[in-house]
Amino acid sequence: MEMIVNKTTALPAPNLFKRLWSWEFFLLLITVLAFIVNSFASPYFLDPWNLSDATFNFTEKAIVALPLALLIICREIDLSVASIIALASVAMGFAAQAGAPTPILVLVGLAVGTACGLVNGWLVTYFSLPSIVVTIGTMSLFRGMTYIVLGDEVLKNYPAAFSWFGQGYVWWVFSFEFVAFLVLAVVFYILLHKTNFGRRTYAIGNNPLASFYSGINVARHKLILFTLVGLLAGLASIMLTARLGSTRPSIALGWELSIITMVVLGGVSIMGGSGTITGVVIAVFLMGLVTFGLGLLNVPGIVMSIVLGVMLIVVIAIPIVFKKYWRVRK
Repeated sequence: MEMIVNKTTALPAPNLFKRLWSWEFFLLLITVLAFIVNSFASPYFLDPWNLSDATFNFTEKAIVALPLALLIICREIDLSVASIIALASVAMGFAAQAGAPTPILVLVGLAVGTACGLVNGWLVTYFSLPSIVVTIGTMSLFRGMTYIVLGDEVLKNYPAAFSWFGQGYVWWVFSFEFVAFLVLAVVFYILLHKTNFGRRTYAIGNNPLASFYSGINVARHKLILFTLVGLLAGLASIMLTARLGSTRPSIALGWELSIITMVVLGGVSIMGGSGTITGVVIAVFLMGLVTFGLGLLNVPGIVMSIVLGVMLIVVIAIPIVFKKYWRVRK
């Protein structure tokens, strides 16, 4: 007897309203609004070279925000990223004093950053310690090491070729730092949204125990993410040190707040399990526009810190408030 099976399935049309209601679309609207406001607030804002200079204020932080977004989606956090940048910079500074060429300095920066990330990951995964506790400790440890080694000293005498990593341009107004950030953003977008590694990241973030029993090596996955954060912090250290042309123990001090704000503002849940690289990239540009616009208006740095703090609190509070609201409505 021949059976006739209807295999025709109706594919749902894209939910345009849902996309327009997304956090990424809301951030994009705010970013466009910030751009328009800045263009009217200062006559120097729309100058291409001024906009290019503005990218130097956020690209190094944004590069670290990309792997940190994956780590936070995985229900972990690294508060030591700025201290890793400082320690890697000190290591490169001493290598430069010893006469190391540019390729060796780059390898030193990447190696120190990777090693610090590996230490964080090992402490969290091997001893099952909370990452927030571990990285608060290593934040003080790594920063303290820079002060012990350097004190009030400043390390200079970097090779001339080394400065290109922080001051060079690939084409016209597009700096090496900015182009590197865009390339890395594409790489991390593919890694998180188009690969099994990204799917495992979301799975662990939503339910680590279920992920473990489904065959995912949760500890190894988190160790890789911590190491990746350290590696990119080392890259950011190379760029920052090359841009400044010197190393101080206070380098990148307080950057943790800005980097975490970029990630959380981009829609990555601090509780883990959700978030996109697209949102993080838009948040990076929004924060860059806000800080650059305030700088053009000669707003003091302490006021900028207050603005960043308020943004972080508001973004964390919004999902909680909405959840309580919908719970009451139901």
